[in-house]
Amino acid sequence: MKVLQISHSYNAPFLCVSKHYNDMLAQHGEVTTLYLSGTEDESVRQQTSGNNVIFWQLDARRLKGAKIGLIWKLYKLIREEQFDLVVCHRYKAIYMAATCQLLGLKFRQIGVIHGFGDFKRAARRAFLSLFKNRLTLLGVSNAVRDDIRQSMPSFPPNNIHTLYNAIDVTAVESKQLDKDVAREKLGLATNNFIIGNVGRLHPDKDQTTLIRAFARFNKNVPSSQLAIIGSGGLEQPLKTLTQSLGLEQQVLFLGQLSDAVNYYKAFDLFALSSDKEPFGLVLLEAMVAKVPVVASDCGGAAEVVAGVGALFPFADELALSEQFATAYSTTNVMLTEQAYCKLQQHYTIAVTSQVMKDLLLIK
Repeated sequence: MKVLQISHSYNAPFLCVSKHYNDMLAQHGEVTTLYLSGTEDESVRQQTSGNNVIFWQLDARRLKGAKIGLIWKLYKLIREEQFDLVVCHRYKAIYMAATCQLLGLKFRQIGVIHGFGDFKRAARRAFLSLFKNRLTLLGVSNAVRDDIRQSMPSFPPNNIHTLYNAIDVTAVESKQLDKDVAREKLGLATNNFIIGNVGRLHPDKDQTTLIRAFARFNKNVPSSQLAIIGSGGLEQPLKTLTQSLGLEQQVLFLGQLSDAVNYYKAFDLFALSSDKEPFGLVLLEAMVAKVPVVASDCGGAAEVVAGVGALFPFADELALSEQFATAYSTTNVMLTEQAYCKLQQHYTIAVTSQVMKDLLLIK
């Protein structure tokens, strides 16, 4: 079987996602990955799969709207390579490949949805209704799957499934630095209680609540720090908030790190404060490091953390600060071991490969 995987870009977390799908699908055939945007990058090529990687190097303008020229280019690629299965990440890729089907090409198509609200637009729902018997949609969590089903009631529910994002546990473990080394490289105090956060500085991630909750906690535990890895449009407003709270030395903005996964053992607690996080790959990275996790009780993150970590109501800074206090005063090794077991049971390449095989490849 020949498989084409289409990814919008290789920006985080989509490089990890593309590698995940390549590793799964390579067990069933030859996989080619197409990145629609992003410059050609040899390290991305090697991390994805090696030689079978194509870079179209498109910018946002060229990807906007119904681009007939790009669809024709994709049509020729699929026709010439005779792909049997096309796996599309996000709606734009789904739309382009589906249009190739309308033009007469025959192949199986899977669309992977990584967020909420992708089908709010009536035009999208109407277009995909044309393919309800020849397109399988995957949500990266049950929450995303249910959002798709609710948005498109006319689409057969048995053609909409959950396929969790996954992580190569052995590969991640081999990269993660020991606690003291990780702290030294990040410039963190050796003996402080460190709360970590990794993600875009964006309203969806709600680092505002995270910082306000930390401010409450730090009053009682002054030997604590909050380390935020990531960049984004809210960087300056968040720094301004930190200054207004008098926490310039306690809240550290470490910027975007391409190798952030290496540093999770520097944290005593990992916190994710997102609003309706579709999944939360960073939670898996923390679970590999056997770091306790706390997340907002919404979206796919709640599914990952349930039973093996702490949850708090979204945007509730008091509840989050209380979870910080509990984590500080209680060392629960058993819970982190349970989180590691849950990781092995649900979120590895081997487990998700079996789900892919059962749901999609065996008819």
